[in-house]
Amino acid sequence: MTGSPGDGLSRGRRFSTLLVLGLLAGLGPFTIDLYLPAFPAVKDAFATTDAVVQLTLSATTLGFALGQLVMGPLSDRVGRRRPLLVATGVHVAASVGVALAPDIGTLLLLRIVQGFGAAAGTAVAIAMVRDLFGGRRLTTALSRLALVIGIAPIAAPVIGSWLLAVLDWRGLFWVLAGYAVAVIGLQLVFLRETLPPHLRRGGGPATLARQYRAVLSDRVFVGVAIIGASVFGGMFAYLSTSSLLLQEVYGFTPGQFALVFAICSVAVLVGTQSAAAAANRWGAQWVLAASTAVLVVAAALIVVLDVAGLGVAGLVPPLALYAFAFGLSMPCVQTLALQSHSREAGTAASLLGALNMSIAGLVSPLVGLFRVESAVPMGAIMLACGALAATSLWLVVRPRRVPPID
Repeated sequence: MTGSPGDGLSRGRRFSTLLVLGLLAGLGPFTIDLYLPAFPAVKDAFATTDAVVQLTLSATTLGFALGQLVMGPLSDRVGRRRPLLVATGVHVAASVGVALAPDIGTLLLLRIVQGFGAAAGTAVAIAMVRDLFGGRRLTTALSRLALVIGIAPIAAPVIGSWLLAVLDWRGLFWVLAGYAVAVIGLQLVFLRETLPPHLRRGGGPATLARQYRAVLSDRVFVGVAIIGASVFGGMFAYLSTSSLLLQEVYGFTPGQFALVFAICSVAVLVGTQSAAAAANRWGAQWVLAASTAVLVVAAALIVVLDVAGLGVAGLVPPLALYAFAFGLSMPCVQTLALQSHSREAGTAASLLGALNMSIAGLVSPLVGLFRVESAVPMGAIMLACGALAATSLWLVVRPRRVPPID
């Protein structure tokens, strides 16, 4: 496909734009996951339970989902840059508030606001990539963005573990505030508005309803949105359980915990960077056919090998395989979801992200219903998510009927 605005960018400008958009997209996952290794410390600090601490994770995903539903359509109406700057400023203020929170109730409330402020980064960054690119260039650009979106949830707990060696859990939120301030500076220097005034969707609720209707009436979008949410939900089951599972059940030190996450981070990296080449050769829908099958196999192995008593040796390899399939899936989901919605890119991206976060928010308390004594509950939820993704691909998306992307 030719004639996309991004085609006219110099190589350096394209790199800097994608880098800043990647950092923006990574703000949400880092906000959600940086403090996962601090769960035991937060529990002790407020004399609360595992379930309540996991609820702080759900609070953040709730704010993130709501924020995307607001910021994505807003960016279709007023442009991309202003919502990004305002929302990131809200994130800075909320991060400082969380760092100073006197009780668990205040922390829960401010985590919702923090998630809301981080939401624009992911939804609007994806929409800006769609503004700039189409066709195969879109797949390639989204795979670069997915490198950050996919690896951030895995890398954030590793970085959190390292930071906890020199900071207490409150210090992690000062770091998040600093991250957001740095991103605001980079936006001001490097990001230009990508949605010209003549393409903005003015109007009131009726216009917003038309935007949602245009997206939700697309069978392929609905199907891949279910796939994306399922894949993300399965990964979130791992993320919300792993700190307690590895450190309290298997007795891992923070360094050993970080090593497992590092292995999974590499697997996500390999998956996201393989996605563009594979999708451009075989089609994004057929890459999803392979990746969803791998998700099911990997999750089943987690359950079977844990029941067989293999312990960590039976847990880490299938986790890495699941992480690889997660990385392989996400760029393909975004490509298929956005390809036909250039005029509603912000709305489409926000719906994708909101559905991801909604499922993630449901997964965390669901996992919390079970005592963290083995990997079986986590693996079973990951298996259900993988099975739902595969079902949606074959029954809703129907890969044989998806037109090729030029």
